[in-house]
Amino acid sequence: MHYPVLLPETMEWMNIHPGGVYADFTCGMGNHTRAIAERAAPAVVYALDRDAESLAMARANLADGPQNIEFIHTAFSEAPRVLRERGVGKLDGLTADLGVSRVQLTGQRGFSFSTDGFLDMRLDASQGVTAAELVNQLPERELANLLFNLAQERRSYVIARALVRNRPIYSSLQLAEIVSRSVPRTSHKLHPATLTFMALRMAVNQELDEVTALMEALPELLKPGARAAVIAFHSGEAKIVKTYFQRLHKEGRARLLTKHAVKPADREVFENSASRSATLRVLELI
Repeated sequence: MHYPVLLPETMEWMNIHPGGVYADFTCGMGNHTRAIAERAAPAVVYALDRDAESLAMARANLADGPQNIEFIHTAFSEAPRVLRERGVGKLDGLTADLGVSRVQLTGQRGFSFSTDGFLDMRLDASQGVTAAELVNQLPERELANLLFNLAQERRSYVIARALVRNRPIYSSLQLAEIVSRSVPRTSHKLHPATLTFMALRMAVNQELDEVTALMEALPELLKPGARAAVIAFHSGEAKIVKTYFQRLHKEGRARLLTKHAVKPADREVFENSASRSATLRVLELI
């Protein structure tokens, strides 16, 4: 089951009104999209996602729901162009949940060490290099830098050395086992390979670059008075969102509505522990 993170808070802050033009830039399983579409009807809501498999699942999940949804397969960096080509004007609001869904983590594309699969990790399976290519082809120093810079993995050089010595590596469980053997477990909650998997996924999908592209496009995408509600999960993407929101605020081009990031309620964290690191920030364009 996929749990929509910070759903009530996101809907409240977006201040959706009937007939407005809205977009969910990370449709995922479609829960946020459904809530937006119900509030914005009869206007069309645009549901975007980089992952074609997730988009197909969202279509199925929403088949018996609101019919005012248009699904679009695209990445953040391509979204402004794709929306323009479809004749979509500026939006009254948008949201983006930057996390990876439970469905992706339990699938067979190598996102997680909980299930075995080929080390792919691409959100868009039609583009880019796979995690297997990075693990097996990058020089040791570059691999270590990748782990440290993207996931702040302090044991990056030890892990990179172990990966290079155990090449070729093609499956998620094989990768997890090599990392576990190379470094001691420092937390009962955190698997030793957690940060390695996160760093590889971020590198494969150029996630920080994509988030930056979305932040830079906000003035182009939004009408005056429109709001952007963005949910981040780790420090790298959260810092990008915070920095761009503050910059637009200081330039007098937007109002920062959330002085402090909104966190999930205790009940949500209890029901869905994966939400504990989520932070919601909301901006209103002037």
